[in-house]
Amino acid sequence: MTVTAEGPLPPVPYDVAIVGAGVVGCAIARELARRPRLRVALLDAQDDVGQGTSKANTAILHTGFDATPGTLEARLVREGYARLGAYAAETGIPVERVGALLVAWDAEQLAALPRLAEKAARNAYPDTVLLGPEELYTREPHLGPGALGALHVPGESVICPWTTTLAYATQAVRAGVDLHLNTAVRGADRADGHLLTTSRGTLRARHLVNAAGLHADTLDRALGHDDFTVTPRRGQLLVYDKFARPLVRHILLPVPTALGKGVLVAPTVHGNVLLGPTAEDLRDKRATGSTADGTAALREQGRRVLPALLEEEVTAVYAGLRAATGQEDYRITAHPGQAYVTVGGIRSTGLTASLAIAAHVTGLLADGGLDLGPVREPEPLTMPNLGEAFPRPYQRADLIAADPAYGTLVCHCERVSRGEIRDALASTVPPRTLEGLRRRTRARGGRCQGFYCGAAVRELFERGAGP
Repeated sequence: MTVTAEGPLPPVPYDVAIVGAGVVGCAIARELARRPRLRVALLDAQDDVGQGTSKANTAILHTGFDATPGTLEARLVREGYARLGAYAAETGIPVERVGALLVAWDAEQLAALPRLAEKAARNAYPDTVLLGPEELYTREPHLGPGALGALHVPGESVICPWTTTLAYATQAVRAGVDLHLNTAVRGADRADGHLLTTSRGTLRARHLVNAAGLHADTLDRALGHDDFTVTPRRGQLLVYDKFARPLVRHILLPVPTALGKGVLVAPTVHGNVLLGPTAEDLRDKRATGSTADGTAALREQGRRVLPALLEEEVTAVYAGLRAATGQEDYRITAHPGQAYVTVGGIRSTGLTASLAIAAHVTGLLADGGLDLGPVREPEPLTMPNLGEAFPRPYQRADLIAADPAYGTLVCHCERVSRGEIRDALASTVPPRTLEGLRRRTRARGGRCQGFYCGAAVRELFERGAGP
């Protein structure tokens, strides 16, 4: 098992190369790692896993109630919801089953709620409940005035997306997958298998999986296909301070439109409140900056949904790009003659569907001639807990008694201990930047955004934390 970010790539061919180490690419790598006979490489252009769309989503574990019935996405989200829920329980990934409320603000939206309930039932989710305004305001007393009713979806949940991606990557690497970071694919040819030209030299593989997210269409065209075009859809979000958390009990959703699920207000497992995202179709696949117009529009919509939220402090503003293709489904296609599978058009539901997508893609590879060999389950894994609803290290007397470093706080806003930073730096897939450390520990991610702890965190990062 190796994690590399510099130097030449191995000259020996791999059985499978996966391009893209987002949540889906890492899930596929983990699934293939269950087959110890295979030699697998996972490549990413960035310096960490989950650096693209996977790090900047709304962190919701979807039931799939509002997917388009009969689509591949609907099936994989439904299967993935069960798989990821079980996996999170096994590995310690924080999940909160808060439920969702689709709030109707006018007569047209109210009339749409029974149709959404019927759609949910067609997607094998019959547990929705229609609520009148009295019940709605009992459940959400801080909701803005004028709501006419809601559809309650009790199974919708919030999850930690950073820990999920990292868990997949950790198990994959420990089981023998080679993770090559800072490895941008610049060209692809068919020459006795696949020959990838990358920023770190060439890499050969018998089978290829394209999980390149925003750039999946570019790699697809390099291999002779023109099946879809990725349009980056920017979603800007505001993160409110932990003091806002008592204002909201559920994920508050608008009635969905053709552009997506719309602007939501949602609690997070980290104790904050999210407002967003916007839905802006762009041309630039690097345009992850926030805009004044975008944040102003979010605040205006947030004022109607949860007026008191606007009185709270914003601790972070960020934006992510989703891989929109103009299709109401995933673009997962096998090309058996090329020993190649495209995994494109994976939208915001990709986090939920990730484990199901991985199983589906593995089946396509097998149908295309890949001899999977016997199964060996990965070793059990327990991820660091970043969720506020579960005991954190600084709250565990037993842990502190065994190792006082867990009782020494470095980041006081997020209550991150020296022991957690040390563990992250010594982990199987360690952070290479302070941002990577933040996603693993939440250090520098709180109210002061590192103003007080920044120097101490940087010192620990630069010297590897020490004992």
